[in-house]
Amino acid sequence: MVSSLHHRGPDASGIYIDDRAGLGHARLSIIDLAGGDQPIHNEDEFLWIVYNGEIFNYPELRQGLVARGHGFSTATDTEVILHLFEEEGPACLSRLNGQFALAIWNARSGELFLARDRVGIRPLHYSIHQGRILFASEIKSLFQVGDLPRRIDPVAMDQVFTFWTTLAGRTLFQGVQELPPGHYLIASSKGYCVHKYWEVPFVPPGEQLGGEPEDAAATVEELLLDAVRIRLRADVPVGCYVSGGLDSSGVAAIVKKRFNNRLKTFGVRFEEGRFDEGAFQDLVVSFLGTEHTAIHATNEGIGKSFSDVVWHCEKPILRTAPVPLYHLSEVVRQNGVKVVLTGEGADEVFGGYDIFRETLVRRFWAKRPSSRLRPLLTGRLYPDIFRDPKLGATLQAFFRVGLENTGDPFYSHRIRWENTKRTKTFFSEDLRNALGSYDAEEELRASLPASFSFWDPLSKAQYLEMAIFLSNYLLSSQGDRVAMAHSVEIRLPFLDYRIIEFMAKVIPRWKIRGLREKYLLKRIFRGMLPGPILDRPKHPYRAPIRQCLLPRNGAGIPEPLSERALEKAGLFDPRKVGMLIRKMKAVPEASEVDSMALAGILSAQLVHERFVDRFSPVRGAIRTPNVLVDRRSKISK
Repeated sequence: MVSSLHHRGPDASGIYIDDRAGLGHARLSIIDLAGGDQPIHNEDEFLWIVYNGEIFNYPELRQGLVARGHGFSTATDTEVILHLFEEEGPACLSRLNGQFALAIWNARSGELFLARDRVGIRPLHYSIHQGRILFASEIKSLFQVGDLPRRIDPVAMDQVFTFWTTLAGRTLFQGVQELPPGHYLIASSKGYCVHKYWEVPFVPPGEQLGGEPEDAAATVEELLLDAVRIRLRADVPVGCYVSGGLDSSGVAAIVKKRFNNRLKTFGVRFEEGRFDEGAFQDLVVSFLGTEHTAIHATNEGIGKSFSDVVWHCEKPILRTAPVPLYHLSEVVRQNGVKVVLTGEGADEVFGGYDIFRETLVRRFWAKRPSSRLRPLLTGRLYPDIFRDPKLGATLQAFFRVGLENTGDPFYSHRIRWENTKRTKTFFSEDLRNALGSYDAEEELRASLPASFSFWDPLSKAQYLEMAIFLSNYLLSSQGDRVAMAHSVEIRLPFLDYRIIEFMAKVIPRWKIRGLREKYLLKRIFRGMLPGPILDRPKHPYRAPIRQCLLPRNGAGIPEPLSERALEKAGLFDPRKVGMLIRKMKAVPEASEVDSMALAGILSAQLVHERFVDRFSPVRGAIRTPNVLVDRRSKISK
């Protein structure tokens, strides 16, 4: 199990085992390089911890623990967690500012404690099987246990082809759960229970913070500076990703100007101009004076690495966008950098996505649906598209769908989800029958916070984006998984819980003012960044799909899309998939739905092939652990 996670922790490994429990760890050494190998124990050696992540406020927490008489044998943040847990139990999680998945075994009481960070930056999976609880950062580690079934969950497939990802707690595989963000689990011989310890604290309008924008901006700037400062804590070099957008550029500007005069930055360039932000990257790099390395993402390279990325993501992906980031993390590691700061989370927290502005425009339009002027506001969201009268009319009709149903709790995401659902037409009859009357939206509706209906429209949209897309796609398939594939840790200052909690209470007009997104953030970065970076419209990060996965001049089709492979997996209708492939090979430009379908079908087929049909357990690459603590009795041995 540990050896299968070598990519996440190539620097050392360790195992603790007794008659009731075993803990394993693969280490990426960032703090206390010489003395931080895990598992780590408390003074009495009855508490043992394995842990993936970083607690950024660990020095301050350590000072308090030392003052209260705790002794330390390492300089790690890992040991701080253990002593804090010894003193406070699960309540200690509220004191941790970081990103983590951790397991603590109490050999005295026979209790196992699992916990995951507030927003789910680090993954943690578990399975209850034949009276045992198995847990690991990645599912492929669980599947090293040979008798654990490997079956794709039809409900998970339905969720992925509706929301782009599974809902919190579910994975693509039956019998394998993911501990949701902001939750912990306690297990013993008596059973197990899962508890929530944190949720994004949006509040009804009457409880929101008003005041002037400069006051809110001053608070956010102070929080952001500190969030960046503590995320630079490491005993190894720390770099930054720079895409050319506001968020990553702003983080790099803070690091360069406040903390580091020799900052290494990294970015992605694209073969196709419509995806490329290279000119803006160059502007930021020149303005800040960083040591920049950019990779050139080609269509051929994206296509070749798609299968490897799916192996690391462990679920279908409806985009190829994770692949260039997979290539980027490889170059980061080749440049001797283990840790990078990124700009993810700013759009969700500060109101940056187009879907948020669409929600506000459509609600304004819905008040006078017959108006001829109000629909024209949609043209301000996508001026490039609306220059073409035909495309502009099509997009306006797109936004009109369900316009007046403003009481729908999923109003902000409805038209997008309906669009994505069209990809389910390719499901096989067997998969449809297995799903029966299941309704993914009903499951999501049942999980909404009790006060959700009282929130303002922007807060509702932000919550849905954070609860679904952020943790299970952006931070997973497009974040931790593709970075840790090459042993690179990403750190995300905008997702410091103090910033999230403050911004959740800020009134909507300081997030989006008129149609200007991320209003507060742009106030903060004015003067830190060039004007064109501050004033450019949001450019969604995307990568080509059809050109990479199904090049028109290519010979044949990928084997997982063959009729034989489709029939064997039983997930999709071979006839309909064949029609899709022929259509996409014939047309000069594929539609959004067809592109999502192609990526989703191919990636689901790859998951089935590599995890269900031909899964290969680790055999020849078993590592000898650097730390081995064997507390088994003679009888057990």
